[in-house]
Amino acid sequence: MMLKEALSAADCVEQQLAQDTDRYAELGRKLRSTPFNSALTVARGSSDHACNYIAYLIMSRLGRVVASLPMSLVTLHKSPLITRDTLVVSVSQSGQSPDVVEPIRYFRDGGATTVALVNDTDSPLAHSAEWAMPLRAGKEQSVAATKSFITSLVAGARMVAHWQNDPELLEGLAALPAALRAACEVDWSPAIEVLAPARNIMVVGRGISFPVALEASLKFKETSALQAEAFSGAEIKHGPMALIDEGYPLLIFATRGPTQAGLLALAEEMRGRGARVLLAAPEDVASRDLTLPVAATPDLDPIVAIQAFYVMAAKLSAARGLDPDRPRHLNKVTKTH
Repeated sequence: MMLKEALSAADCVEQQLAQDTDRYAELGRKLRSTPFNSALTVARGSSDHACNYIAYLIMSRLGRVVASLPMSLVTLHKSPLITRDTLVVSVSQSGQSPDVVEPIRYFRDGGATTVALVNDTDSPLAHSAEWAMPLRAGKEQSVAATKSFITSLVAGARMVAHWQNDPELLEGLAALPAALRAACEVDWSPAIEVLAPARNIMVVGRGISFPVALEASLKFKETSALQAEAFSGAEIKHGPMALIDEGYPLLIFATRGPTQAGLLALAEEMRGRGARVLLAAPEDVASRDLTLPVAATPDLDPIVAIQAFYVMAAKLSAARGLDPDRPRHLNKVTKTH
């Protein structure tokens, strides 16, 4: 199911982009006309990684500083948080977890602008937010989120594009279904050869590619029982490099943009230290080990990058003798407080 659902992501994105256009335009006008003193994201797991991507777009394109809310401040500590003039964005596939729903209710009751990017539009989260924007991913059966994660990234980028009123980003979004289908055909089999016998891995990104590193690390753990840690390329030398020894695997997502040069240099340095580097980079990077698909604009590259990764991850799980649809100790819907 994981592979099937990952391969269906392009169709889901196409469905999403064909609907709710007026609603996104209305949300964009609301966001442009509202002054925000603070902006927060509320999510867990893969949805939190999607929030990392959305936050990066908001900060880089709109200049608003965005923080991830520690939900226990609301659910356990009952902290008296200031809610006025705040934007709160939540992302969820199920919209069921109390520690995601309760903060949205709290902030909305306090006068904040609340947006939920949610797949289940009849969920408690969707009913709690002022703006419930459907992901349109359809029912996701696999425990490992794939198509819902990709549609979350797209919904977040749509929100930012309409907020910024940016025709170029909107045009790039319209071209995503074709780019996602092409990403499904990229050959990442060299990664399976390296990782099938591996015991651990470090996954590296930076800037807009760091959310992809976070998500890839989670999927390695979830579907392949592979001990994986995600780091920013800027953090490797602040301690994690002590883990590197001969043959230690690193997957580096070097998407286009100002962080790419540093990640390419890091890949060469880690090769020199004996690491088994899997450099995922666009076709024009001669030193790449894996071809990273690209979108119409660099800010959308992480969406097609994770599509290529998901196809490989499902196959890697099988190569390691595991079933990606039945990860140990996990359920599709997780409810935490």
